[in-house]
Amino acid sequence: MNSMKAASGSRGTCCIAGGGPAGMMLGYLLARAGVEVLVLEKHADFLRDFRGDTIHPSTLEVMHELGVLEEFLKRPHQEIPRARARIGGVEVDLGDMSFLKTRCRFVALMPQWDFLNFVAEQASRYPPFHLRMETEVVGLIEERGRIVGVRANSPAGPVEVRAELLVGADGRNSAVRACSGLRVDEVGAPIDVLWMRLSKRPGDPDQMLSADRGRALALLDRGTYWQCSFSFPKGSAEELQATGIEEFRANIVHLAPFLHDRVTELRDWSELKLLTVRVDRLRKWYRSGLLCIGDAAHAMSPVGGIGINLAIQDAVAAANILVGPLRAGPVSARDLAKVQRRREFPTRLTQRIQAVMRRQIGGNLDSTGPRRVPWVMRLLERTTIPSRMRTRFMGIGVRPEHVRTPEMSNDSCIG
Repeated sequence: MNSMKAASGSRGTCCIAGGGPAGMMLGYLLARAGVEVLVLEKHADFLRDFRGDTIHPSTLEVMHELGVLEEFLKRPHQEIPRARARIGGVEVDLGDMSFLKTRCRFVALMPQWDFLNFVAEQASRYPPFHLRMETEVVGLIEERGRIVGVRANSPAGPVEVRAELLVGADGRNSAVRACSGLRVDEVGAPIDVLWMRLSKRPGDPDQMLSADRGRALALLDRGTYWQCSFSFPKGSAEELQATGIEEFRANIVHLAPFLHDRVTELRDWSELKLLTVRVDRLRKWYRSGLLCIGDAAHAMSPVGGIGINLAIQDAVAAANILVGPLRAGPVSARDLAKVQRRREFPTRLTQRIQAVMRRQIGGNLDSTGPRRVPWVMRLLERTTIPSRMRTRFMGIGVRPEHVRTPEMSNDSCIG
């Protein structure tokens, strides 16, 4: 078995399992501050479809604080300053970013692989940053009650990685979490999602969300095609499939009539990908030598596209709190507990608000009749209050984080 360390063997080393938004951003921030860090990503690249594309103002603010916003916005993307939805035939303003007091008053739509590649490029400018692809974590190394590393599989064979701190950022199906023994509380999710592609044509409307009869369709602009998510009652995928692909196409047209001339692109069910939605959170995000962040600590609902941005907020908070202890070494359980205390309240509140938004948008998931927006909501929508509340929640989030870690010169880095 090959063996490697996250650094030269000195204190202050960190191994991050998972090269998603949380893991890559934390690796970037730690290396920028002079902490030796190794990110392990199980795939050969970041190129996977049907992932969150929404980069919210809170994340764009982090990019500004890192001094890379201008370069970031040179990458191909769409800017959405205002989001609207059609709920039961009624137009609802989901959010108008012009109200925000942030540098960027829009949501940037960018394929997640482009976002991750950009973060990797920026992180690689710092010698303490290391990224190892095609390395999948399969187990933890524990000594005297402390997690001291991971076991992983790579093309070259099994490897062991040892580090002062292991961070599980490997998503909702986290291997680190599964091996850690940490307890998970299921919050519950009443929906599942089918992802698909449909071609985009000149004259199509802007980004949209439409909901009726307990189902919802969200469209994300990918330039030449729409990335579509169709939400439906949890556990009813087989029932939906039994009605036939023609009936499913009719559901799409009901929610987005302008797609009537291209739903035949969905030739059969193999054209769709099922996402089983799970909403949960760890009771305790850490053990001695181990911390979980992002979806590994709290799987989020897809409502509002908030998950990627909440994960990045976790990474910023973790870096702010842990850079000092990592450089001083060793990191204590008390240090790790500070991260959970900082991020647990925003996570819990975000999950609750997502549930409220899902009910407002989707209505009673058991209902097969036309869905009407409640009269109280229709009355409030005539004011700016609901829109501004949703805008702040989706755009900035609960307890936004700011980069507090210093940028170290190369000769100041731990090595």
